Amino acid sequence: MDSIYHVARAADWVAAQQTDGYRVSTRGATLDDLGFIHCAFRDQVETIAERVWGDAAESLVVLVIDPDSLAAEVRVENLDGGEELFPHVYGPLTTGSVSDVLELRRGSGGWRVIWP
Repeated sequence: MDSIYHVARAADWVAAQQTDGYRVSTRGATLDDLGFIHCAFRDQVETIAERVWGDAAESLVVLVIDPDSLAAEVRVENLDGGEELFPHVYGPLTTGSVSDVLELRRGSGGWRVIWP
């Protein structure tokens, strides 16, 4: 599987680096709350950033995750009854499973990823 992506508050990612464990699932919910970490495929990242974080004032980043380096299971599934499939990580992310951290910037059209 190619890289998967997770939109995160920059402060949460910094905190995770101190403990080597990222456990935030989505805005306002943790891995312990939901049982998985919400992720996205590359073409879904900006839509998810806008949908979930559209009104956020925080600094956001995109964690680029190597699924092959995860100890946790990754399931590609539809949990909300829609037609679109999303990857979900059923366990914590270690800092070693994150291959890159990309900047998100808010522009006139919403959140945009600064792709390398």
